[in-house]
Amino acid sequence: MSDDLTANYAGVYGTKVGFGRRPALLMIDFCQGYFDPACDLYSGVEDALASALRVRAAARAAGVPVILTNVVYHPSAIDGGRFYEKAAPLRHFLKGNPMGAWPEGLTPEPDELVISKQYPSAFFGTSLASTLTAMGIDSVLLTGLTTSGCIRASCVDAMSHGFRTTVVADACGDRHAAPHEANLFDMNAKYADVVGEDDVVAFLGGVAQPR
Repeated sequence: MSDDLTANYAGVYGTKVGFGRRPALLMIDFCQGYFDPACDLYSGVEDALASALRVRAAARAAGVPVILTNVVYHPSAIDGGRFYEKAAPLRHFLKGNPMGAWPEGLTPEPDELVISKQYPSAFFGTSLASTLTAMGIDSVLLTGLTTSGCIRASCVDAMSHGFRTTVVADACGDRHAAPHEANLFDMNAKYADVVGEDDVVAFLGGVAQPR
């Protein structure tokens, strides 16, 4: 087997499935903690948010539904389970903590759905899959944080629920380049099409959906 990663996977994984006909944009877990240098969640992912906001503008112009997710725990963390036990920074997502608030530049619009969750996937323990199905959605565009965590978990679950899944690489981020790039590579190989912002914006420019 080749020692070169791309050559090793070539012809085995990486089939492109393309965009669907009725997409929805998911903006996963953009919160203040990732952008505040005083917080241990800080990841230097300002470029990812800027990209996601541009994709959001294109989605809204096309009438594509926009759904945001956040992580919120009861003040006692009783609903945090093993995820809360394992990942110490999740304490910033206790209800009312300012680090769990939307970051500057991102405020949900009145017609945008917000889904609160307690675990990595936007689908696990939420109404997201049934909501998308009821809306006639056949595909999702994923943006958000972090690539190796909630993006990857949501990507696998989106595919498992039967949605064509696209990950917008420029609009995702992580605290280190290595897990970011490794997970983009693996998601593109097995679960989703990983594409750039320009490709998604161009696709959205040709989509017209009733709101």
